[in-house]
Amino acid sequence: MARYTGPGCKLCRRAQKKLFLKGTRCMTGKCAILRRNYPPGLKGQETKKVSDYGLQLREKQNAKAIYGVLEGQFRLYFAKAARQKGVTGDNLLILLERRLDNVVFRAGWAESRIQSRQFVRHGHVMVNGKSVNIPSYLVDMDDVVTVKEKSRKLLIGDKVKNPGNKMPIWLKMNNDNASAQVLRLPKREDIEVEINENLIIALYSK
Repeated sequence: MARYTGPGCKLCRRAQKKLFLKGTRCMTGKCAILRRNYPPGLKGQETKKVSDYGLQLREKQNAKAIYGVLEGQFRLYFAKAARQKGVTGDNLLILLERRLDNVVFRAGWAESRIQSRQFVRHGHVMVNGKSVNIPSYLVDMDDVVTVKEKSRKLLIGDKVKNPGNKMPIWLKMNNDNASAQVLRLPKREDIEVEINENLIIALYSK
């Protein structure tokens, strides 16, 4: 299973904005953006002019970091989005939002997508009553994502773990049995992640 294993705070510093990769840590004074708000490296504090290509590349890197996917997988998402009807940029973000690890994060069962990915990989989550341990699994309309009963105390505890994350309107929560039903597929206006998908489309269109 390929995944990024480097320091997440460096990704935020390189992006020059919070990507919220560390959950509640990003809300505290320990956040790297608050402490060292400049890119990593010896020349990080130097002022540099960024080209249009650089802006497009950075936006793609930000999207990959936020959703925790690598280049090959991200290209597959883009190719699939381009084949679908509608706006390619919107389709791309909707595909990323439909990932099972993202749904676990959106439901408030994990502090970050990194943690939610681990929860899914360790077999704590079910979809429609069947155990699924694939973080990239795409949920569909009317799917019911449930935390296994023996795992509920581990994942949820007494309160939602990611207080900075707003519950999406396309999910219906049931706290009694720790489940989330997909009422409908997300729309672009439902996705509040700070990504300019037009820059990504321009990059791949070259």
